[in-house]
Amino acid sequence: MTLLARRLVLTAAATGLFAGGTASAHHGWSWAEDEQITLQGQVQAVSMAPPHPTLRVRAADGQLWQIDLGNPGQTQRSGFTAETVKPGDAITILGNRSREAGARHMKAVRVTVADRNFDMYPERIGSR
Repeated sequence: MTLLARRLVLTAAATGLFAGGTASAHHGWSWAEDEQITLQGQVQAVSMAPPHPTLRVRAADGQLWQIDLGNPGQTQRSGFTAETVKPGDAITILGNRSREAGARHMKAVRVTVADRNFDMYPERIGSR
């Protein structure tokens, strides 16, 4: 293998390791507090786009929150779809909020709409 080929292989490997570390940090739970909270509000927007479907929810105090749902497969298995809610619908989210002070961002464990539960992470309900 030539010196140039070796450098290209090493550069590609290093880039892959860096990108992988960044992705796993975003998709894990380390960015979220251990304690679960309940947020009630009205849906403002729904996005089913990867890497995670998200909701924008306006809480009773007027604050706008970003809610990360499960990955697309988990969200689909929970029964939640783009048609489950529409802007203006009442919603309750059980989840873990961001550790970042002042951030209105949380990872949903359970979403409740009209008394129907959509469990994104059933194994985590009440466990953190």
